[in-house]
Amino acid sequence: MSSGSEARIVGAGEATYERHPAVERRTETFIAESVVAALADAGVDHGEVDGFGVASFSLAPDHAVDLAWKLGLTVNWLMEDTNGGASGVNMLQHAVRAIEAGDAETIVLAAGDRMEKREFHLMTDRYNRVARDYLAPLPLNGPNALFAFLTERYSRAHGLEREDWACVPISQRAWATKNPGAVYRSPMTFEEYLDSVPIAPPLTRYDCVPIVSGGDAIVVTSAERAERLGGPSAGVRAIRSLYNPDQQDGDGINTGFAAIRDDLWAAAGVRPEDVEAAFIYDDYPVMVLVQLGDLGLIPEMDVKRYLHQTLGEEGWPMNTSGGQLSAGQAGAAGGLHGIVEATRQLRGEAGERQVDGLELALATGYGMVLYTHGASHNAAVLERHG
Repeated sequence: MSSGSEARIVGAGEATYERHPAVERRTETFIAESVVAALADAGVDHGEVDGFGVASFSLAPDHAVDLAWKLGLTVNWLMEDTNGGASGVNMLQHAVRAIEAGDAETIVLAAGDRMEKREFHLMTDRYNRVARDYLAPLPLNGPNALFAFLTERYSRAHGLEREDWACVPISQRAWATKNPGAVYRSPMTFEEYLDSVPIAPPLTRYDCVPIVSGGDAIVVTSAERAERLGGPSAGVRAIRSLYNPDQQDGDGINTGFAAIRDDLWAAAGVRPEDVEAAFIYDDYPVMVLVQLGDLGLIPEMDVKRYLHQTLGEEGWPMNTSGGQLSAGQAGAAGGLHGIVEATRQLRGEAGERQVDGLELALATGYGMVLYTHGASHNAAVLERHG
């Protein structure tokens, strides 16, 4: 995929994130609400949709075709993604190719889950065979302990203390105060972060995403159709992906993002310093810094200076929704959350948190812990059209 793809993102929607959903609000309910919102945002009728993709951990026993039926969709192109935090960018990559090939003209991509505490723990314990057979029997409390190890490793490599780590959740919380859809909206101070409850040391409460139920969706169509719809859209300059680059033998902080970096920027025809905002998959603060660094957005890899001088409190626009750390992680919807926010920003629909004059943005996906760290790495460079 080279610079100037003929696909455009023309709408984005999100079902309200909920901490404690009512019994009748099932996974398909949240996904359906996000689809309806995205189609309304795009100005597209559901009868005009000829492609559908979905990602979910809790849709079973239903599949993509079942959900398409329940949504009243008759489509020529269908996919179901299972790659967790990397699912959003992965589905977008497939949708762009389908539109370029003429397999579909207007595709809805959606993701969502009902994720209360019990449902979340059942999902993490049965995430894959390794989790079920080897990790679940250990007192690890899900993936928190694994990413605590990565946080310690990264801290040693870059000389970081807790005061430094605070910059990620605090800066994202500052953006979240302007996002009515975020579940955490009150400002966070350094003192509050430092006093937060330990979860898996050195990780504390604010280093771990609040688990929510919800859904996210985008509408992808051809450039010609986007022109007919009118208004701004988000174009896809480049997407690159890499899966399982180290066979789980690596340290988890040197990732596949470094391997795809040069090709990504060359295909997009821009440099990392040209990016005006980033929407980074943020299951934990350490993975935010790993992705930013491996993709070339931390100058000279001076991580401590970057944290305090570039991010700071509501500094450079990174995860302007508050990210998953403040807005919430709705299961597989986390893989689309950043793309939804990037689309809103590029289309000028982000309200009080709108970044003025935004033209070029980066969105990433990361996920699917196979044993000790995520195996899926992908990133998209997006630009404003219209």
